[in-house]
Amino acid sequence: MTGNFLRVKCEKCKNEQVIFERPSNIVKCLVCGETLAEPSGGKAMVKAKILGVVK
Repeated sequence: MTGNFLRVKCEKCKNEQVIFERPSNIVKCLVCGETLAEPSGGKAMVKAKILGVVK
């Protein structure tokens, strides 16, 4: 599998969540429903604050 998982923080509710950096669907916050990332044919357009890469 190519790609990493990212730990991101929702700007709206400050929830921290782990997402895949190459999603095929829109990724929403599990708490408030805010869009965290959108697919772009490769790496996602991340709209949340990236805290780091999960190993």
